[in-house]
Amino acid sequence: MIDIHSHILPGVDDGAKTEADSLAMAKAAVEQGIDTIIATPHHRNGQFENDHQMIVTNVSILNDLLVDEDIPLTVLPGQEVRINGDMVEDIHNGELLTLNNTKYLFVEFPSDHVPRYAKQMLFDIQVAGYTPIIVHPERNRELLEHPSRLYEFVRKGALTQVTAGSVVGKFGKTIQKFSNQLIEANLTHFIASDAHNTTTRGFVMDEAFQNVKKTHGADYFYMFYENSQLLVGNMNVNRIEPEMIKKKKFLGLF
Repeated sequence: MIDIHSHILPGVDDGAKTEADSLAMAKAAVEQGIDTIIATPHHRNGQFENDHQMIVTNVSILNDLLVDEDIPLTVLPGQEVRINGDMVEDIHNGELLTLNNTKYLFVEFPSDHVPRYAKQMLFDIQVAGYTPIIVHPERNRELLEHPSRLYEFVRKGALTQVTAGSVVGKFGKTIQKFSNQLIEANLTHFIASDAHNTTTRGFVMDEAFQNVKKTHGADYFYMFYENSQLLVGNMNVNRIEPEMIKKKKFLGLF
């Protein structure tokens, strides 16, 4: 299994603090059946700055440590970039890091809203030859209240990634329900851990995938499983025609 979103690099953001924390996370990932994981430290989120070269260097150091500790996990370089007006320029000047140096780029929105320029920026990223992946849209307040906005982003070429913990209810029933609606409406394309530690923000990938198989069927299970592999190989991922989420009105009437 491949996990495309994690905060396993030590001492760079709000994820692992020390090398010991990273090793504990690596062991937990292996226990979940994960053999490959993309390290995606925060960048430009107002608190952390983790540019391309720093991440690549730290990933190499961590991989050497995993070999020394005989932990069967491969870490690949990536970045979780908070949306900003300089993204295309920063791709060209080498500051931004795509996922495993592929055409796929993580884009994070603020938790409480979607910036007005998001539509244009997602378009500009695609014009530049990259595919934006909106991370954890199910935890964005504006998208939760107005899912049609996410539908428009996906319809125009953006992909999305839902958090495993959201699927299994770690962030509450409302977010869990919305996550399942996104899956049903073909508005998400990846499930990843967004793991920060082994306690409050762990992996729960196996539980999430089993939940998907039970609730949505084997086809979705295998699609999510395969899409992470296709992403790492820089291949086109599986997409199904997106649908609008129908918002229930008073007394459950549409």
